[in-house]
Amino acid sequence: MPRWEPDARERLVCAALDLFTQQGYDNTTVAEIVERAGLTKSTFFRHFPDKREVLVAGQDTLSKLFADGIAAAPDAATPLEAVGAALAFAAEAFTVSGQRDLGPKIAAVIAANCELQERDALKPVGLAAAMTAALEDRGVQDLAASLAAELGVLAFKRAFARWSDSANQLELGELARQSLLELRAASAALT
Repeated sequence: MPRWEPDARERLVCAALDLFTQQGYDNTTVAEIVERAGLTKSTFFRHFPDKREVLVAGQDTLSKLFADGIAAAPDAATPLEAVGAALAFAAEAFTVSGQRDLGPKIAAVIAANCELQERDALKPVGLAAAMTAALEDRGVQDLAASLAAELGVLAFKRAFARWSDSANQLELGELARQSLLELRAASAALT
C-alpha cells in the first residue's frame, strides 16, 4: 500500500458512517473502518484519536472558518454582520458533492448513542468560543461578542438542518443568512 493515500480522511469518515449506520456505533471497530476505507490503522490514527472523533471531524475546520470569516469582515461591520460574514465564509466550504448527505447520517448515528450525544452537545461550545474570540479580537466587548457568537452558532445549526433536508433547494449560505435574520428578529421581540 502506498505511503500516502489521497482523500484518506474523507474515505475514513465515509467508511465509518456507512458501518455505524449498518451495524451501529458500538459494534464497529477501527479495524473494520480502515478495511472498508482500504487504509491502515496507522492512517486512521494519524487523522483521528478514536472512532468517536470521526463524527466531529470537521469541528476544528469549522471553528477556523468562522474565525477567519469574522476577521475578514469589513471594519465597520457590527458584531452580527461579522458573524453573518463568518457564516457565509464557512458555508462556501460545504459545496462539495455528497456533503449534504452526511448531516442526516451523522445525526442518526449520534441519536442512537448516549456517549455520542454528550460529545455532540459540546460541539457548539467550541464553535461559539472560536467566534467569540474572533469578535473580541475585533474589539467587540465580551458580552456582546459572546451573544453574537451564540446566535451565529444557533443560526448555523438551524441552517445546516434545513440544508441537509433532501427537499431543500437553497444553498447553505442563503439558509444561514435567513436563519441569522430570523434569530435577530426573534431576539428583538424579546424586549
